[in-house]
Formats: sequence, C-alpha cells, structure tokens
Amino acid sequence: MNTPVQTHDELTRALSRDAFEARLEASLQKAVQTGQPLTLAMVDIDQFLLINETYGNQIGDQVLIQIRKTLSDGTPDSTLNFRYGGDEFALLLPGMTREQALLTFEQIRLGLAEEKNYGGKNFAISISAGIASYPIDGSAMDELQRKAYQALYRAKKEGRGQILLAYDEKMVPKTVHFTETQLERLTALANDLSVTEARLMREALDDLINKYTVNKIEA
Repeated sequence: MNTPVQTHDELTRALSRDAFEARLEASLQKAVQTGQPLTLAMVDIDQFLLINETYGNQIGDQVLIQIRKTLSDGTPDSTLNFRYGGDEFALLLPGMTREQALLTFEQIRLGLAEEKNYGGKNFAISISAGIASYPIDGSAMDELQRKAYQALYRAKKEGRGQILLAYDEKMVPKTVHFTETQLERLTALANDLSVTEARLMREALDDLINKYTVNKIEA
C-alpha cells in the first residue's frame, strides 16, 4: 500500500518537503507556458542548533513557527512556502525575478536581525538564503535546485547572514573510476532521456551528498 504524501508540516503549517518536487514541477511548467519568471529561494536559519542548545527545543519550535510566518508575510500571496527540512525553508515565487527576490529576502533578513520575543526570550535571528530563477539560471528542476542550494552553501561558508544569487560554478576535473557496465548504462540512460551524461552525474552526486548531509549544511 502506498504511503500518502504529507502535504503540510505539522509544526509550521508550511507545505511539506514531500510536496515540494510536484509543486516545483507544476510551477516550472506554468512558467515555461506563460513566459513568466519563477524564482526558487532556499532559506536556512543560521546556527539554529545553538538556539536549541541555549534556549531549548520549545523556543526553537517557536522560532520555526515565526520564521514561517515572517516568510509568508514578507512575500506575495502567490508564493509557495515549504519546510524543506529541519531549519531550512524553500520558497517558490511565481512571476518574480531573482533581482526582485534578492530585495525581498534582504528586507526579511533585516527584519529578523532585529531583536524580538520568542516564547518569552528576546534575541535576534540570522538567516542565509540562496536564490535561483527560471529562465536565467536554468530551465530544469534539478538545475534550479542545485544552483539555489549552491548559493545557500556559499552564503553559509562566506560568513552567514546574507542573501546570495546563483551563478555558474566552474567545472573541476576529477579522476574517477567506473566499471564498463556502469558507463554503458549511463550512456544508454542519457540517450533515452535526451540529456547529457554530465548532467546525470551531477544530479546523482547531488542526491548522494543530500542523502548523507541532510540538515547538516553548517557542519
């Protein structure tokens, strides 16, 4: 029996990660049909583990609920807001360019940086975000996801508390060893899907990294 897809996160009432890919695919198809931009923003709370350790998990839950509300209040009604995992949120913004999204999330970041009350505790929140948009950053789901996440990763590694736009990362040659059968199957799959072998390899590597590092972007 198939397990039903959980469409909403129980704590924050944001859309769930289970619903993310289907909504992204539908939103991207609509953007292609209408010729309108579509922006994907990946947002992460900086040092959320420290918040939990300092104030307790109950306060941490209050922070997550407030972050979701702030993201919703600060973006257009058409925005789809997902709790992507742990302290990470993904937002789909139909009709918004990445430059418009950058300004939008910078305003949200500045607002959260002001000290506020969370369950009786006063402190400020820092967020980082990565932004990628159709069509400028790609026309495929995996391209947008990868580039938005790369931008978020750079924001974290370069000091946190910033909103960064996607950019094309240079390819780095690396010596690898695969079996002949693996390479033959990769070529056949690439031909069947009409995509490059390099794209399939990047997608597979992203899946592998995400599998073992989910919710550990700051580790």
